[in-house]
Amino acid sequence: MNKFTLLCLTGVLGLGVSACGDVARTSTSAPDSINEVGNPPDLDTVLKNKSDATNPTRRAQANADIRAREQRYNLFREGEERSDRNVQSEVRSKLEVNLPTSQLAIQANQGIVTVTGYIQTQDNLERIEPLAREIRGVRDVNVQAEVGPNLPPYNG
Repeated sequence: MNKFTLLCLTGVLGLGVSACGDVARTSTSAPDSINEVGNPPDLDTVLKNKSDATNPTRRAQANADIRAREQRYNLFREGEERSDRNVQSEVRSKLEVNLPTSQLAIQANQGIVTVTGYIQTQDNLERIEPLAREIRGVRDVNVQAEVGPNLPPYNG
């Protein structure tokens, strides 16, 4: 009976993972694919994204996620290539915390990170690449994001 339960649980988890898209998103309103920029955010969306990303609990969670992935990598896989999923997740966390008004989709493929979506200012657009390069395993960054519509600029 225990083996059957384990088999069912593994199947459900496998379906859940395969159902997830292959992009990481900084907000629920970010594009579902790196092949699209998505819809420009309105003011309410920008404010909601900022509120979510600057929430102290969410910031602590994102930073803890980055640290935990780095620690696991250091303990078990030193010298090996990092998985695209780990690189993608860490870049998403890094961008979400440091660019809280963003609406970005991130995908990693063999260390090449592609970022698309909307960002609120030119300064923040220029911060995407250096922030992504801080993550171990990023070899190159392809920024396809665009500066969003003419909304009031927000610091963050």
